Amino acid sequence: MAAGDWGALVLLSLIWGGSFFFGKVAIAEIPPLTMVFARVTIGAGALYVIARLAGVRLPLNRRLMAEFALLALIANIIPFGLIAWSQQHIPSGLSSILNAATPLFTVLVAQAFTRDEKFTAGKLVGVSLGFAGVAVMMGPALLGQLGGHNLAAQLAAIGATVSYGFASVYGRRFRALPPLGVAMTQLAFSSLMLLPVIAVLDAPWQLPMPSLKVVGALAGLGVLSTGIAYILYFRILARNGATNISLVTFLVPVSAILLGALVLGEALEPREFAGFAIIALGLAAIDGRPWRWARGIGR
Repeated sequence: MAAGDWGALVLLSLIWGGSFFFGKVAIAEIPPLTMVFARVTIGAGALYVIARLAGVRLPLNRRLMAEFALLALIANIIPFGLIAWSQQHIPSGLSSILNAATPLFTVLVAQAFTRDEKFTAGKLVGVSLGFAGVAVMMGPALLGQLGGHNLAAQLAAIGATVSYGFASVYGRRFRALPPLGVAMTQLAFSSLMLLPVIAVLDAPWQLPMPSLKVVGALAGLGVLSTGIAYILYFRILARNGATNISLVTFLVPVSAILLGALVLGEALEPREFAGFAIIALGLAAIDGRPWRWARGIGR
C-alpha cells in the first residue's frame, strides 16, 4: 500500500479502537439490537449531511439496491449484532483478540471467491504473525479465558469476524463508486432493515431514557466509529483490496494500548512491546517492501 493508505489504515484503527469503549458504555443500558440500530442510524444521518454538502449522490437502481441490502446485512447487521451481544459476556480485551482473526478469514474468503487476491507466502506469514502478535500483546490472562462458560459469546465474536471477511470481499464490487456515497447508503439500508426487527423485539419506545454518558457514547459510536470510519474503510478497500483493509484489526488493540499510555499514563509492559514487534513484522511481510529493500541492499 502507498504511504497515505497506511496512514489512513492507522487512523481507522484509532477510530475503531474507540468503538469497543463506546459499545461497552452503551450496552450497559441499551439492548444489543437497539444499540446497533442507533449506531447505524446516527452514522447514516451524519454521512447524509456530509454527502449533501459535498454534492455526492448515488444513482440507485433495483440491482444496486439489492447489493447494498446484502452488504448492509454482512457488514453491519450481523457482525455489529454479534459483537454487541458478546460484549455483554466477555471483556473488551478478549473481544479484540477474537476480532483480530478477521484477516485470517478474509484471506480464506478471498482465496475462494476472487482471482486477484489469492494466497501468497507473504500474506499467510504476515496474517499469522499479526494474529500471534495480538495474542502476545494481550497476555496469558486473557488467553486463559478462551473457552469455558462464555464459549457462546466467544463464538459470536468469531462469527462477526467471518462476516467481516465476506463483507470485505463483497465490498470490492462498490470500488467504482465514491466511498462517502457507499458508506452512507450501506448504513441507511442497515437502519431500514433493522427498524422492523427492533420494533418487534425491543420496543425501544418503552425503554427507560438512557443516561447522558450513554447518549454521548452512541453519538461517538455512530458519527465517528461508524460514519467517518466507513468512509476511510471503503476508500482503503477500493484502492488496496480486502486483505489489506482487514489488517486494521491488528492495529486496533495496538492503538488502544498506545492511547492508554499516552493519554492516561498507563505503563507499557514487556509483552506489549513484544506484541507490537511481532505485528510490525507481520505487516512488513504482507507489504513486502522491506524484504525487497533488503534484497536490493544485499546486492
